[in-house]
Amino acid sequence: MTTRERVGISEYKLAKGPTSLVTYGLGSCLGITLYDPEIKLGGMAHTLLPKPRTGMDRSRMTKFVNASIRMMADELVENGASFERLVAKMFGGANMFEALQEWAGESIGQRNINAARETLAELGIHLVAEDVGGNFGRTLVFNLESGKVTVKSVREGLKEAEY
Repeated sequence: MTTRERVGISEYKLAKGPTSLVTYGLGSCLGITLYDPEIKLGGMAHTLLPKPRTGMDRSRMTKFVNASIRMMADELVENGASFERLVAKMFGGANMFEALQEWAGESIGQRNINAARETLAELGIHLVAEDVGGNFGRTLVFNLESGKVTVKSVREGLKEAEY
């Protein structure tokens, strides 16, 4: 029987198949999955901000994209995953309030996406799929037995991304 574990905002969880990890309400937040398909061990993070800036509270580093990816990868390896086999997917990073955005800079969603791409590239973890941007929210279900991530949104219905 498959169990389902919830990943909340600013946290990540690891699990092994047949467990599924689920996170709700990704708007500008970024959902990132890392997975070792050989042993069916993976993790999902629901991140809030790209990286800490000077003066920011650093007591909960899991809210940052760059820190969550690094911490999740390290913990996966500590639990038996091979760093060389890890692959990543990312979801979310929407611009939820584009009509209210009066400045010409990048949205928080786009900065989250950029931080994830940069961190994954630095670590040498291959990004195999993404469903990012837009102006709508997403819910993710990551099935660690199959490696599939199901993306649910009101705007686009159901999509599946396989490893």
